[in-house]
Amino acid sequence: MTMHDFINAYNHTSYTHDYIFGYALNGKIFLTFATSEILEKICKLDKASEKCGGGFSLRFIPNNTQKMILFSMNHSEICTVSEFDEAVKNSIYNKGEIFEKMVSTKFGIEWKKDNVPYTIAGDIEINGNPYQIKFTKATFMTERQYRAVA
Repeated sequence: MTMHDFINAYNHTSYTHDYIFGYALNGKIFLTFATSEILEKICKLDKASEKCGGGFSLRFIPNNTQKMILFSMNHSEICTVSEFDEAVKNSIYNKGEIFEKMVSTKFGIEWKKDNVPYTIAGDIEINGNPYQIKFTKATFMTERQYRAVA
C-alpha cells in the first residue's frame, strides 16, 4: 500500500477534487486553491491513531518546501498565526474547524459545523463549485477507510 494507492482510492470516492489548503507560513495563515493533482506533492503517509483503527493514514502535513509549492501556486492571507491561535483557544472547535469557519467568513458564507462525509459533499461551495477544506495535519483517509473502498 503506497501513498499513490491511498490518493487513488480517495479520489475515486471523493465528491470533489477541488481543495482549499490552509497552512502557516511566515507568521500568517494562508489558503491556497488546488486540485487533486497536487496531493502527491504535499501529502504523506503517516500513522493513523488507534481510535481510527491504527495502520496508515494519508495526511496533509506540509513541510516548508511543500508550503512554498502551495504558496507559489496561489495564496490568500486569512489572518496572523496569533489571531488564529487565539480563535482556536477561545472556541470549542479544533484548528481545522476554525480554519473552515474563517474561509467561509472570507467568502461571505455562513458556517455551521457538520459531519457530512467527503463522499457526499464538499465542505464549502464557492460560485457553484464544491471544495474540501484541509488545514495542516488534516487526514484524508485512514487505512481502515482505504480497505473499505479498495
